[in-house]
Amino acid sequence: MSERKVIIPDGMQENYDKMRYAPAVLVDNVLYVSGQVGRDENKQLVEDKRGQFVQTFENIKRILDAAGASFDDIVDVSTFHTDMRDLPLYMEVRDAYITSSDFYPTWTATGAHMIGHQPGCFIEVKVIAHLR
Repeated sequence: MSERKVIIPDGMQENYDKMRYAPAVLVDNVLYVSGQVGRDENKQLVEDKRGQFVQTFENIKRILDAAGASFDDIVDVSTFHTDMRDLPLYMEVRDAYITSSDFYPTWTATGAHMIGHQPGCFIEVKVIAHLR
């Protein structure tokens, strides 16, 4: 039987309690990270597009850290974009976090009309990591 563990970094308990979803779930050595958006520690959406993309990856980093994982453990990335023309900016920011040239994760990019619960959210990123 597989062991499941909910991963909730500091500051994300409200997601679990009020929104009824886990920031991540660790099943054996596979970490499933819920889609993350560019909200800061005060739950405010970062307005600047680049800043929002960076904040999204910082949120993923918090979850990976809480699970004892790193960006090098990511095997799959799914991204949702309100404007697919933002792919070059996304890839620039992503490449600052996912830096291993020995292994690139799979990636699915999808255009989405609206993301999150408020206008101005440009991206959502969901990852799966295999902890070594």
